[in-house]
Amino acid sequence: MNKILIIEDEKPIAELLKYGLEKEGFRAFVALTGKDGLNLMEKEHPDVILLDLMLPDVDGLSICKTVTMNKNIPIIIVSARNDQVDKLIGLEYGADDYITKPFDIREVILRIKSILRRIQKTMDAEVTAEVLTVGSLVMDIQKHEVTKDGEIIELTPKEFLLLETLMRKNGKVLTRAELLEKVWEFEYLGDTRTVDIHIQRLRKKLKDDKLIVTVFGVGYKIQS
Repeated sequence: MNKILIIEDEKPIAELLKYGLEKEGFRAFVALTGKDGLNLMEKEHPDVILLDLMLPDVDGLSICKTVTMNKNIPIIIVSARNDQVDKLIGLEYGADDYITKPFDIREVILRIKSILRRIQKTMDAEVTAEVLTVGSLVMDIQKHEVTKDGEIIELTPKEFLLLETLMRKNGKVLTRAELLEKVWEFEYLGDTRTVDIHIQRLRKKLKDDKLIVTVFGVGYKIQS
Protein backbone atom coordinates (compact mmCIF):
# COMPACT_ATOMS: atom_id res chain seq x y z
CA MET A 1 0.00 0.00 0.00
CA ASN A 2 1.59 3.26 -1.14
CA LYS A 3 2.00 6.06 1.38
CA ILE A 4 1.07 9.64 0.54
CA LEU A 5 2.09 12.56 2.75
CA ILE A 6 -0.20 15.61 2.58
CA ILE A 7 1.38 18.87 3.77
CA GLU A 8 -1.53 21.31 3.75
CA ASP A 9 -2.50 23.95 6.33
CA GLU A 10 -6.18 24.20 5.31
CA LYS A 11 -7.71 21.37 7.30
CA PRO A 12 -10.84 20.89 5.11
CA ILE A 13 -8.67 20.50 2.00
CA ALA A 14 -6.27 18.18 3.82
CA GLU A 15 -9.17 16.01 5.02
CA LEU A 16 -10.69 15.94 1.53
CA LEU A 17 -7.40 14.73 0.08
CA LYS A 18 -6.92 12.17 2.83
CA TYR A 19 -10.45 10.80 2.40
CA GLY A 20 -10.16 10.57 -1.38
CA LEU A 21 -6.74 8.90 -1.26
CA GLU A 22 -7.72 6.37 1.38
CA LYS A 23 -10.88 5.53 -0.56
CA GLU A 24 -8.59 4.78 -3.52
CA GLY A 25 -6.50 2.41 -1.39
CA PHE A 26 -3.59 4.65 -0.38
CA ARG A 27 -2.31 5.25 3.14
CA ALA A 28 -2.49 9.00 3.73
CA PHE A 29 -0.85 11.14 6.41
CA VAL A 30 -1.65 14.79 7.07
CA ALA A 31 0.62 17.55 8.37
CA LEU A 32 -0.80 21.05 8.84
CA THR A 33 2.62 22.73 9.07
CA GLY A 34 5.88 22.43 7.21
CA LYS A 35 7.76 21.34 10.31
CA ASP A 36 5.29 18.57 11.06
CA GLY A 37 5.46 17.55 7.41
CA LEU A 38 9.23 17.08 7.48
CA ASN A 39 8.96 15.12 10.73
CA LEU A 40 6.27 12.85 9.25
CA MET A 41 8.38 12.36 6.15
CA GLU A 42 11.28 11.04 8.25
CA LYS A 43 8.95 8.81 10.24
CA GLU A 44 6.71 7.35 7.52
CA HIS A 45 8.93 7.44 4.39
CA PRO A 46 6.12 8.33 1.96
CA ASP A 47 6.13 7.35 -1.71
CA VAL A 48 4.72 10.73 -2.83
CA ILE A 49 4.30 14.12 -1.15
CA LEU A 50 1.41 16.50 -1.85
CA LEU A 51 2.70 19.93 -0.88
CA ASP A 52 0.95 23.27 -0.45
CA LEU A 53 3.15 26.32 -1.02
CA MET A 54 1.52 28.71 1.45
CA LEU A 55 2.17 27.17 4.86
CA PRO A 56 1.99 29.01 8.20
CA ASP A 57 5.57 28.34 9.33
CA VAL A 58 7.78 27.50 6.33
CA ASP A 59 7.64 28.44 2.67
CA GLY A 60 6.57 25.40 0.66
CA LEU A 61 9.29 26.02 -1.91
CA SER A 62 11.91 25.71 0.82
CA ILE A 63 10.48 22.33 1.79
CA CYS A 64 10.47 21.29 -1.86
CA LYS A 65 14.13 22.20 -2.23
CA THR A 66 15.09 20.48 1.04
CA VAL A 67 13.33 17.25 0.12
CA THR A 68 14.73 17.21 -3.41
CA MET A 69 18.29 17.70 -2.17
CA ASN A 70 18.11 14.97 0.44
CA LYS A 71 15.47 12.43 -0.60
CA ASN A 72 14.25 10.70 -3.74
CA ILE A 73 10.58 11.38 -2.99
CA PRO A 74 8.40 12.74 -5.81
CA ILE A 75 6.56 15.96 -4.95
CA ILE A 76 3.28 17.22 -6.38
CA ILE A 77 2.61 20.84 -5.50
CA VAL A 78 -1.06 21.57 -4.80
CA SER A 79 -1.43 25.33 -4.57
CA ALA A 80 -3.82 28.25 -5.05
CA ARG A 81 -1.02 30.04 -6.90
CA ASN A 82 -2.01 29.53 -10.51
CA ASP A 83 0.43 31.88 -12.22
CA GLN A 84 2.65 30.19 -14.82
CA VAL A 85 5.73 31.69 -13.17
CA ASP A 86 4.84 30.02 -9.86
CA LYS A 87 4.47 26.68 -11.64
CA LEU A 88 7.85 27.01 -13.32
CA ILE A 89 9.52 28.02 -10.05
CA GLY A 90 7.97 25.03 -8.30
CA LEU A 91 9.32 22.69 -10.98
CA GLU A 92 12.71 24.38 -10.83
CA TYR A 93 12.84 23.76 -7.07
CA GLY A 94 12.38 20.04 -7.70
CA ALA A 95 8.63 19.35 -7.85
CA ASP A 96 7.52 16.60 -10.24
CA ASP A 97 4.11 18.09 -10.94
CA TYR A 98 1.93 21.11 -10.13
CA ILE A 99 -1.84 21.15 -9.54
CA THR A 100 -3.80 24.34 -8.91
CA LYS A 101 -6.69 24.81 -6.50
CA PRO A 102 -9.57 24.26 -6.78
CA PHE A 103 -8.85 20.74 -8.00
CA ASP A 104 -10.68 17.56 -8.86
CA ILE A 105 -9.61 14.79 -6.50
CA ARG A 106 -9.73 12.38 -9.44
CA GLU A 107 -7.05 14.43 -11.21
CA VAL A 108 -4.85 14.35 -8.11
CA ILE A 109 -5.19 10.56 -7.94
CA LEU A 110 -4.35 10.20 -11.65
CA ARG A 111 -1.21 12.32 -11.24
CA ILE A 112 -0.11 10.24 -8.23
CA LYS A 113 -0.70 6.97 -10.07
CA SER A 114 1.25 8.26 -13.07
CA ILE A 115 4.27 9.02 -10.88
CA LEU A 116 4.03 5.66 -9.12
CA ARG A 117 3.92 3.86 -12.48
CA ARG A 118 7.12 5.60 -13.56
CA ILE A 119 8.81 4.57 -10.32
CA GLN A 120 7.64 0.97 -10.80
CA LYS A 121 9.01 0.92 -14.36
CA THR A 122 12.37 2.04 -13.02
CA MET A 123 12.29 -0.65 -10.33
CA ASP A 124 11.35 -3.32 -12.88
CA ALA A 125 14.26 -2.24 -15.06
CA GLU A 126 16.63 -2.88 -12.17
CA VAL A 127 16.39 -6.64 -12.69
CA THR A 128 18.57 -6.14 -15.77
CA ALA A 129 22.12 -5.39 -14.73
CA GLU A 130 22.45 -2.70 -17.37
CA VAL A 131 25.04 0.05 -17.34
CA LEU A 132 24.86 3.07 -19.66
CA THR A 133 27.97 5.12 -20.35
CA VAL A 134 28.53 8.47 -22.06
CA GLY A 135 32.11 9.66 -21.59
CA SER A 136 32.78 9.86 -17.85
CA LEU A 137 29.05 9.68 -17.08
CA VAL A 138 27.95 6.22 -15.93
CA MET A 139 24.41 5.11 -15.09
CA ASP A 140 23.92 1.78 -13.32
CA ILE A 141 20.27 0.83 -13.84
CA GLN A 142 20.32 -1.99 -11.27
CA LYS A 143 21.81 0.17 -8.53
CA HIS A 144 19.79 3.20 -9.65
CA GLU A 145 23.03 5.15 -9.41
CA VAL A 146 24.68 7.80 -11.56
CA THR A 147 28.34 8.76 -11.33
CA LYS A 148 30.42 11.32 -13.19
CA ASP A 149 34.19 11.14 -12.95
CA GLY A 150 33.63 8.61 -10.15
CA GLU A 151 31.47 11.00 -8.09
CA ILE A 152 27.91 9.96 -7.24
CA ILE A 153 25.26 12.35 -8.60
CA GLU A 154 22.05 12.51 -6.56
CA LEU A 155 19.02 12.63 -8.85
CA THR A 156 15.27 12.60 -8.30
CA PRO A 157 13.32 9.76 -9.99
CA LYS A 158 12.19 12.15 -12.74
CA GLU A 159 15.73 13.43 -13.35
CA PHE A 160 17.04 9.86 -13.46
CA LEU A 161 14.45 8.85 -16.05
CA LEU A 162 15.11 11.96 -18.15
CA LEU A 163 18.86 11.31 -18.13
CA GLU A 164 18.33 7.61 -18.89
CA THR A 165 16.15 8.51 -21.86
CA LEU A 166 18.85 10.80 -23.26
CA MET A 167 21.65 8.30 -22.60
CA ARG A 168 19.78 5.48 -24.37
CA LYS A 169 19.66 7.72 -27.46
CA ASN A 170 23.32 8.77 -27.14
CA GLY A 171 24.13 11.28 -29.89
CA LYS A 172 20.56 11.38 -31.23
CA VAL A 173 18.26 14.39 -30.86
CA LEU A 174 15.04 13.99 -28.89
CA THR A 175 12.38 16.67 -29.30
CA ARG A 176 10.79 18.25 -26.26
CA ALA A 177 7.50 16.56 -27.18
CA GLU A 178 9.22 13.16 -27.31
CA LEU A 179 10.80 13.74 -23.90
CA LEU A 180 7.44 14.78 -22.45
CA GLU A 181 5.87 11.62 -23.82
CA LYS A 182 8.62 9.28 -22.61
CA VAL A 183 9.33 10.86 -19.21
CA TRP A 184 6.06 12.51 -18.18
CA GLU A 185 3.72 10.20 -20.11
CA PHE A 186 0.48 11.21 -21.79
CA GLU A 187 -1.25 12.13 -18.54
CA TYR A 188 1.12 15.06 -18.04
CA LEU A 189 -0.67 18.33 -18.86
CA GLY A 190 2.22 20.79 -18.68
CA ASP A 191 4.02 22.52 -21.53
CA THR A 192 7.45 21.90 -23.02
CA ARG A 193 9.14 24.45 -20.73
CA THR A 194 8.98 21.75 -18.08
CA VAL A 195 11.58 19.83 -20.10
CA ASP A 196 13.82 22.90 -20.28
CA ILE A 197 13.69 23.37 -16.51
CA HIS A 198 14.61 19.75 -15.80
CA ILE A 199 17.44 19.89 -18.33
CA GLN A 200 18.79 22.96 -16.51
CA ARG A 201 18.66 21.07 -13.22
CA LEU A 202 20.46 18.09 -14.72
CA ARG A 203 23.22 20.30 -16.11
CA LYS A 204 23.65 21.93 -12.72
CA LYS A 205 23.88 18.60 -10.90
CA LEU A 206 26.24 17.16 -13.50
CA LYS A 207 28.33 20.36 -13.31
CA ASP A 208 28.62 20.28 -17.08
CA ASP A 209 26.87 22.62 -19.54
CA LYS A 210 28.22 20.85 -22.63
CA LEU A 211 27.25 17.23 -21.98
CA ILE A 212 23.55 17.80 -22.74
CA VAL A 213 23.42 19.77 -25.98
CA THR A 214 20.56 22.08 -26.97
CA VAL A 215 19.56 21.67 -30.62
CA PHE A 216 17.80 24.96 -31.18
CA GLY A 217 14.27 24.70 -32.45
CA VAL A 218 14.27 20.92 -31.98
CA GLY A 219 15.20 19.56 -28.56
CA TYR A 220 18.15 17.98 -26.77
CA LYS A 221 20.80 15.31 -27.17
CA ILE A 222 23.53 13.95 -24.96
CA GLN A 223 27.06 13.40 -26.25
CA SER A 224 30.56 12.95 -24.83
